[in-house]
Amino acid sequence: MKKIASSLIVAAALALTAGSAFAQSDSGLKIAVLNMADALLNSDVARGVEQELQTETKEDQDKLRNLATQGQQLQERLQKDGEVMSEAEQRRIVGEIQEIQNQYQFLLQKIQTLSNERRQQFQQTYAPNLVQAISEVVEEEGFDLVIRGEAALFYDNALDITARVTEKLNLQ
Repeated sequence: MKKIASSLIVAAALALTAGSAFAQSDSGLKIAVLNMADALLNSDVARGVEQELQTETKEDQDKLRNLATQGQQLQERLQKDGEVMSEAEQRRIVGEIQEIQNQYQFLLQKIQTLSNERRQQFQQTYAPNLVQAISEVVEEEGFDLVIRGEAALFYDNALDITARVTEKLNLQ
């Protein structure tokens, strides 16, 4: 009996919710969806910052690629010739591989930390511009409600205003 009563209550709640959603859409409620991070990171300014970051970290990225190649070559040598190598030679190569891995991890962490810091700094610096661009789009289009895209389970792409907000950012 309790299961039936709770099922009826849930069904009634769903019916009321569906009815209010239907009433809102009939009343002309204009809803939009926005991915704020995409709008900001796809802007021309963000691309410039990303390009500067790539230029600044190019040397470390080249070192990363070289370390990866060296490590792979040593691994292949150890697999290919390991059986005929002395134990001392094997230990030396394993030690070199470990050192390369340590250097690789250090450089990777350095690049990631710098990238995260620059992106966070960029987002904080340009947040007011983003808010202004969103406000302009909302005002021009007459939206009553804007929902973050990350919070929506599903939405029609026609509701997405991310590209329009990015365009406004690029005009600033």
